[in-house]
Amino acid sequence: MKKLSQFIVFSIVLASCNFGTDKSTTPESSPADPEVVAEMEQQSLKPINDSLPIIGLLMYDGVLTTEVTATADVFTKPTPEGKQLFNVITIAETSDPIVSEEGLKIVPDYTFENCPKLDVLFVPSAYDMYTQVHNPKIVSFIKEQNKNTKYTVSNCAGAHLIGESGIADGKKIVTWIGGGEELQKNYPNLKVQNDSVVRYVEDGKFLSSNGNLISYVSALNLLKKMAGQEQVDFVESYLYVKELQDWKQ
Repeated sequence: MKKLSQFIVFSIVLASCNFGTDKSTTPESSPADPEVVAEMEQQSLKPINDSLPIIGLLMYDGVLTTEVTATADVFTKPTPEGKQLFNVITIAETSDPIVSEEGLKIVPDYTFENCPKLDVLFVPSAYDMYTQVHNPKIVSFIKEQNKNTKYTVSNCAGAHLIGESGIADGKKIVTWIGGGEELQKNYPNLKVQNDSVVRYVEDGKFLSSNGNLISYVSALNLLKKMAGQEQVDFVESYLYVKELQDWKQ
């Protein structure tokens, strides 16, 4: 009887040891399937209507908020009948939130790697453009997207990125008020306009403005080209542009 009890105890201990070490019954963690990860990432992106033009708003830390929101303000408005006319997406180097000059955090819809081909690229400004101009990834992104765009637009000191990319050599361009001399010196192949009198300029597919609130001018002028005066009138009424022009302190 004693031997039988010892045998039972030994069997229980052995079974316990086997249960704790039998890897065949314990699922091991395995790396996620790259195809599954890619599909999940794709599903998390802002949806694109393939039948509509894509307006891309470039962003980076220190960007002037108005130069992102002005364009979005204009191109996200529907028609009077409620019809969407454009895809409007924000783009940054990574998926991390960017922080604007004014402290607003904005999560980009797309990155340089997964951004679709754009019909329009808007290149904004920062008060200090040194970091952006010396970032080869930003410059390369502008070059590559410009191969497909119907229009490429710069506001304010975004003109320096246009100059650095070389895509508008020989074209007219304007920058922030007081910044023309520096822009011409740094990029002599650009035809820099007199920013003391010129607020907005077009030369072929390239459009540019002084930036800040004048970013609305470049956006509305482009909207006229792409959607007609009726849509411009509707958007301006939506934004109270006339009321703002008539405003007196």
